[in-house]
Amino acid sequence: MSQSEDNDATIYKVVVNHEEQYSIWPASRENPLGWRDAGKTGTKQECLEHIEQVWTDMRPRSLREKMGSGAP
Repeated sequence: MSQSEDNDATIYKVVVNHEEQYSIWPASRENPLGWRDAGKTGTKQECLEHIEQVWTDMRPRSLREKMGSGAP
């Protein structure tokens, strides 16, 4: 982790898009177009750890459905 990340006081939120792909976004900013809140806020590290736990299948939702595996 870089020194600037060590001093990062930004509160982030986890966001998810229609393909069930996850990302983090500063909590103080409006979500980017096409992304919605996923219900987790915290430090960058906390949000990344949450994504690691919940995003177990990296394939976009449309691909999972096309392959016959609608559930992650």
